[in-house]
Formats: sequence, structure tokens, C-alpha cells
Amino acid sequence: MNSRRAAGLLNMNPEQPAAAVVLPDPLTRADVPRLCTELAAALTTSPTPEAACDASAVAHPDLTTIEAIARLSLTARRAGAPSLRLHGTPPELRALLDLVGLGETLT
Repeated sequence: MNSRRAAGLLNMNPEQPAAAVVLPDPLTRADVPRLCTELAAALTTSPTPEAACDASAVAHPDLTTIEAIARLSLTARRAGAPSLRLHGTPPELRALLDLVGLGETLT
């Protein structure tokens, strides 16, 4: 049995729908364009302009993780979302986001 959460689209809260993606672990650079495409498509059909990213599966964040989050944030803003909300962010990822200057730009 595999308890790992699948990568891709996720609806974070059914009462307040948001377009969301789940970062896989491990995350590769090849995953990033697909995640951005999925988020953009979800935002076009979402009843609210909210974008979310579940990072709870990220065990070993690195610069690929940072690139993915930065590109997802840009995708969300280009689609009209005010920001990209991160959920389940491990402390190591939060520290890395702060280190590269993205900690304050994401909610």
C-alpha cells in the first residue's frame, strides 16, 4: 500500500473551491511544465480565482522545488489569481523559500 499523495490536481476545500496542484516527491524539472499547465487549466474552470499548492509530500526540497513554486505562482498570477497559497509546507521548504526571497510573496 502506498500512502503517498498523487501529484497533480487537488481540490483543497470543497466549501471554497480553489484550483490546486500537489507537488510530487520526488519532483523533477520535467514535472514543472505539466504542473503549470494543470494549474492554468484548473484556474480557467474554477468558480473562484484562487490558486493553491499542496507541498506536504516534499521530503527534500531543493532548487527544483523552488523553481516549481515560482513558476506555479507566476502561472497563477497570469491567470488572474491574486497569489499562490501553499499548504502543508515543511519547515525545510519554508526556510528555503525565505532564503531565496520568496517566503513573503506566497501566502
